[in-house]
Amino acid sequence: MKLAVVGGGSTYTPELIDGFARLRDALPVGELVLVDPDAGRLELVGGLARRILARQGHPATVTTTSDLDAGVADADAVLLQLRVGGQAARQQDETWPLECGCLGQETTGAGGLAKALRTVPVVLDIAERVRRTNPDAWIIDFTNPVGIVTRALLKAGHKAVGLCNVAIGLQRKFAALLGLPPGRIHLDHVGLNHLTWEFGVREGGPDGPDLLPDLLAGHGDAVAADLRLPRAVLDRLGVVPSYYLRYFYAHDEVVRELGGKPSRAAEVAAMERELLGMYGDPALDRKPELLARRGGAFYSEAAVDLAAALLGDGGSPVQVVNTLNNGTLPFLPDDAVVEVQARVGRAGPVPLAVPRLDPLYAGLVAGVSAYEDLALEAALRGGRERVFRALLAHPLVGQFDLAEQLTDRLLAHNKEHLAWI
Repeated sequence: MKLAVVGGGSTYTPELIDGFARLRDALPVGELVLVDPDAGRLELVGGLARRILARQGHPATVTTTSDLDAGVADADAVLLQLRVGGQAARQQDETWPLECGCLGQETTGAGGLAKALRTVPVVLDIAERVRRTNPDAWIIDFTNPVGIVTRALLKAGHKAVGLCNVAIGLQRKFAALLGLPPGRIHLDHVGLNHLTWEFGVREGGPDGPDLLPDLLAGHGDAVAADLRLPRAVLDRLGVVPSYYLRYFYAHDEVVRELGGKPSRAAEVAAMERELLGMYGDPALDRKPELLARRGGAFYSEAAVDLAAALLGDGGSPVQVVNTLNNGTLPFLPDDAVVEVQARVGRAGPVPLAVPRLDPLYAGLVAGVSAYEDLALEAALRGGRERVFRALLAHPLVGQFDLAEQLTDRLLAHNKEHLAWI
C-alpha cells in the first residue's frame, strides 16, 4: 500500500509516521511519500521518519519529493496537511481581527475565513492533479478549516473525507476519566467541524449505555477545566461542547485574553524551530515529547483508522468524519458538510442517524453552515463583496460596520496569497 502526504515537511509528520509504525497491523503501508515544496524541511522530516520506522522494525520505505505529480502517482490515499502562507500567515490571522475587537483564531471567525480563502484554491489544484494522475485515490483532508475545505473537495467531485482530531482527543480523555479502554468509548458527536457537541458518551458502541450523566456528575470539574469553561455551563447544557465552542460562549473573555499575550502562532513558530533542530539529530529515532505541545494529538490514530476503513477491511466500523450532510441534519442542505459519526468502508462514509437537535444547538449550526457556504463561494470566485457577505453572516461578526472593517483588514493582509485582489 502506498500513501502520499502532501505537506510532508510539516512538523506534524513524525506523529503520523509513529502511528503508521505502531498500527501496522491495521494499515500495512509499504511506501510513504512525503511531498512538500520546502526541500530543507523535507530532508529533516524524511530522515526522522526513516529512523522512526527502522527503530520499530517497520519495512516501509520513505521517499521525499517536491514533485506533486510524481509523489501522488499510484498512491492508494493522499493525506493533505498543508498551511498556505505558513506560520507567518497564521500570525496575521490571529492578530488583525483583534484590532476590531473580534476573535483572532486560525479556523474560527475572520481569521478562519482568511485561511479558507488562501487554502481552498491550492487544495483544489492539488486534488485535480491527484485525479488526473490517480483517479482512484482517496483524499483525506486534515487541512483547516476542514469543513470548508472538505466541502470544496466534495463539491468538485473528489473522493474526499475530512478528518479532525477533536473527537478522538475527547474520546481518549473521557476513557481515562472513566477508567475504560478508549475502544470502549463511543461518542454521540454532532455538528460542524470545530462546532460540535457530545450528546452521549456510550460504552461499547452506538447503542451502548450512555455514560455522559456519570461523566458529568463524577468528573465535570475536570472536563470543564480542560475546556476552559465554567462547570455550570456543562451542568446547564447537559452535554459536552468542543473546546472551540468557548470562542462562541465566552467570545469577549477570549478576546481580552488574546489581546494580552503572545499569539498561538508565535508559540507554534518557536516550537517548530526547536522541533526541526531536533529532527536534524541523527540519533533521534522517535517523536519527541515536545511534539505533543505542537497540537494534533492522536491525529495519527485517527488517520490510520480512517485510511484502513477506506482502503480495506480494517479500521473501526464507526468513525467521526467530515462528510456530506445528505439529510443527516434535516435543517441543513444536503451538500453541507457535517462532522458526525459514520459507517466507513471502501465506498466512503455513510452518516449514522442523529437525534433531533434542540434549537439551542441547531440555530448555531445553521448559522455557521450558512457562513461556510458563503465562505466557499468567496474562496472559489473571489471578490470583496463575497468576503464581506461571508463575514456579515458569521455569528461572531454580524454587524455591518464591523464586517466592513474586517474585510478591509483581511484583504490588506492577504494580497500576496489571493491573486484576484
